[in-house]
Amino acid sequence: MASPTYGACVLCQRAVVVKIMSRGMSAAAQSQAAFLKGESHKKHPGVTNLKTLRLPDELQTAARSIIHRARVAQLTDRSRSLTNFLWSKKRAVEDSTLRQKAVSLEKELWEKAMEKRGDMDEELLEDRIKKKVFSELRKTTYHWTPMKYDEELAVVYMAARLAGGYAAVRRAMNEILKRDPSFAPQTLLDFGSGLGTVVWASHSCWGDTLKEMVCVDSSGPMNVLAERLLKVFLLLFFSCRAGDDERAEPHIKQVYFRQFLPVSPKVQFDVVAAAFTLSELLNAKDREEAVMTLWRKTSSYLVLVENGTKDGHQMLMEARATLLKKQDKIVHDSRPASVFAPCPHELTCPKLALKPTTPCNFQQKYTPLPLPGHNERQTEKFSYLIVSRTEPAEAEGEGVDWARLIAPVQSRSRHVHCRMCCPDGRLQHLVVTARKQSRDVYRCARSSDWGDQLPIIQRVDDDRSDSE
Repeated sequence: MASPTYGACVLCQRAVVVKIMSRGMSAAAQSQAAFLKGESHKKHPGVTNLKTLRLPDELQTAARSIIHRARVAQLTDRSRSLTNFLWSKKRAVEDSTLRQKAVSLEKELWEKAMEKRGDMDEELLEDRIKKKVFSELRKTTYHWTPMKYDEELAVVYMAARLAGGYAAVRRAMNEILKRDPSFAPQTLLDFGSGLGTVVWASHSCWGDTLKEMVCVDSSGPMNVLAERLLKVFLLLFFSCRAGDDERAEPHIKQVYFRQFLPVSPKVQFDVVAAAFTLSELLNAKDREEAVMTLWRKTSSYLVLVENGTKDGHQMLMEARATLLKKQDKIVHDSRPASVFAPCPHELTCPKLALKPTTPCNFQQKYTPLPLPGHNERQTEKFSYLIVSRTEPAEAEGEGVDWARLIAPVQSRSRHVHCRMCCPDGRLQHLVVTARKQSRDVYRCARSSDWGDQLPIIQRVDDDRSDSE
């Protein structure tokens, strides 16, 4: 039997251990909760998704008025066809790829001809093989064509893409607005501005500080329509005549329309954007030159948005690689490029390594223009890239990393399935529980969705990992 003195010592030791453990757990909880920065779990710093977006009232009123006046025949069917065409549009096949394909096909046809060993004249056979090669290439090669808009097609495009394009750009801009709240841009450049959706989206974010917005688009009819969208609302409000368009003051001031980029390489803008523009450039060389030119003109953020397709994502990854790795011959601003969003790292995109390749894309719900055939709510699927000239902000709280959710979050009883792109450049399927990752992370996971960032307290090596 133990002595009373020995029993008292054991009890004291246990009490000390419990006290130390409780202090440690309390300190860990405080450290883990530091990433919340005083926000609730539902509005934690990684939440950048938006609820269903609606066009600004002024823009929607102006668009409806212009469509009503235009009286385009079969507008609903034409807008649906145009939407499908633009979504399915791919990159043009590069000349080098086409040459390789032709050589491979010609070699295959020659091998088949040699097996037959007929008495056919060699020149005649060569001519037949060349014709066969050209015929097969015409059948199997994607025929890329540039979009050319006249006044009527511009209105069809507006009916088809105004609301969806605005939703994608507004969601991308919200990443900057939420994560860099002190950013107050004064100047904006929109390359391939189309209907001016970047201007409207930027104005909804930083309308109080933006002083100059330059829209560049090679299409004259599209520039005219974008300018009308800025003015028609006020014309309707004051019951002015349609002929007063040019004299009317625009709803958003200091917007300038151009058909070419500003010449001086030293002129920079706080925000430079190109939405659904890279896909309108002929080849990889043109896209690379355009991206480098836009980067030279960027003083803070470069925002690129494309369709959420495999080609759209790959064009953005080409641009990302160009900005991170290519040495610019013309340097007026030596600050390096760093990826701001959506990637939590600057390594090769792990999605490109998957077979078959799947795009990294996101979605934003929106209310379309109230036209016949349009549903009450639609979803825009898009890919985007934001590159900054500033260093990426370090996560607050020791041991806290932020991963990007790349698929819908699946909430189950007492656990949440999260598929993420992590700071180490890997795709992870993490099963988040309150016991493993802490109550704070678990509650954040239940409140997050596809496209948000999620704090990771512990290493994910011990959890489930896959490439989906």
